[in-house]
Amino acid sequence: MQNRISSFPPVIDSQSEILILGSIPGVKSLEKQQYYAHPQNKFWTIIFHLFNEDLTDDYARRLNVLKKHHIAVWDVIDSCERKGSLDSEIKNEEANRIAELLDEHRNIKAIFCNGGKSYKNLQKLLGKNYRLPIFQLPSTSPLHTVSFETKLEEWKKIQEFLT
Repeated sequence: MQNRISSFPPVIDSQSEILILGSIPGVKSLEKQQYYAHPQNKFWTIIFHLFNEDLTDDYARRLNVLKKHHIAVWDVIDSCERKGSLDSEIKNEEANRIAELLDEHRNIKAIFCNGGKSYKNLQKLLGKNYRLPIFQLPSTSPLHTVSFETKLEEWKKIQEFLT
């Protein structure tokens, strides 16, 4: 039996308008107890680019940028067994309570999934005709080898839903 890992609490507040969902934190994120902590993951670089913010390594400041721009972050999977960081190694997963979170935060206008695993899992949880638009974005993981420019262009869709 592999070790069971768990997701982090959601980063969300009453002003959040966009929800970005990953699958579950990777090894480096779990070690640091921070979302998207792997230095080669492009999540923070993309977010800071989108909003013309100066990139920082300070996690509290990173979270403040999300809050400032009304972005919430969580994972579709609450817990699972996994060797390493690959989504393909996820076994015996338990889902986070996404529908309940969305019922509590009615300001959310759209959901963006960071990669295919979170998108597929969310479709199973909420169904294909959920009340909010759901988009699959290219994964920010270094294992997803699409260029940064291509990823950034796709991630710009987020801006269309912010007031």
